[in-house]
Amino acid sequence: MIQWTEAGLRRSAPWRSVLGAPPPARVVVADDRTKADTAYKLACEGTALLWQGDFHNARQLLTAMGRRCRPAAPGSGFHRHRQAQSQRARTLGMLLIPYDADHVVPLRRAPDVREACAAVHGPHAPPAVGPLRELLGLIGAHEWRVKGVHVPALDARIHPHHGVFSPIRGEYVDLVAEAPLPADRLAFDVGTGTGVLAAVLARRGVRRVVATDLDERAVACAAENVARLGLAERVEVVRTDLFPPGRAPLVVCNPPWLPAKPVSPLDHAVYDPGGRMLRGFLDGLAEHLEPEGEGWLVLSDLAEHLGLRSRAELLEAFERAGLRVAGRLDVPPRHSRSRDPGDPLHAARAAEVTSLWRLTR
Repeated sequence: MIQWTEAGLRRSAPWRSVLGAPPPARVVVADDRTKADTAYKLACEGTALLWQGDFHNARQLLTAMGRRCRPAAPGSGFHRHRQAQSQRARTLGMLLIPYDADHVVPLRRAPDVREACAAVHGPHAPPAVGPLRELLGLIGAHEWRVKGVHVPALDARIHPHHGVFSPIRGEYVDLVAEAPLPADRLAFDVGTGTGVLAAVLARRGVRRVVATDLDERAVACAAENVARLGLAERVEVVRTDLFPPGRAPLVVCNPPWLPAKPVSPLDHAVYDPGGRMLRGFLDGLAEHLEPEGEGWLVLSDLAEHLGLRSRAELLEAFERAGLRVAGRLDVPPRHSRSRDPGDPLHAARAAEVTSLWRLTR
């Protein structure tokens, strides 16, 4: 529950945070008269502001507070960058909005967010209070889910669900679309996410693909996407940790690229604490490959440029797992941040290469 005082009366409501943020201990009421400097100061001190004014003014206030958050300086390094990101998220998460029952926002000029909220929280919900920033994230994610992301390798759209990483970076998809197939009978796609790589393999002619993921949202998302693409008879989506039972002539995995701690559901697609998924894939690959099969590890070397993992450590992990490198395909980054000198991680992003490692027993 979250509690605050309004018009001299003590009020309370259930706390809502899809990212798992704790409810703030101190809450004051804010409205259209609240200045950005005041809101920012209170938020930095740990006091949340429950908005009672115009919805669009709340969005403008959030933007103004964001301009007051200091980013990490260019070249300051990965850990300072994440620290600045975390501080910004905590500060902006202090601007709260109320919900009436069933996801109705009782503010002037508030949009109808029932469908976006229901996609994550279910259609029915009691009155609540939650961060405006999270609601805007839900709205944006729902728009992506409805309109989808065009994937040139499929010449079709993939529709990501909230909390499932969107295939907006096409480098890794193109690598899987271009690498020579060792066989077309069966493939495993480990950690499928939206199902995009499983769909690419099926479109390339692989007759049966078993796509796995441990996240329930990803499993539902992948199943929906392969059905939408007319591939449900060839792609089976299974909820499991890493590998399905048995062996295959091709096993594909695009694990999170950075061995660091995730702090939100979406972070799990980017950050792999201690390299758990990467190690699990490599250590179990040999026993799930057929004798002449290949494991395709799709991995960026950004972690190497950030000093989070060395190339020698990666090669040693291959050797310990009983694997050898049969070949490698590389592609440079195409995203805008690799060309932005103002990005705190610009040097690492500009040098980044994404590789498809062809591994055999």
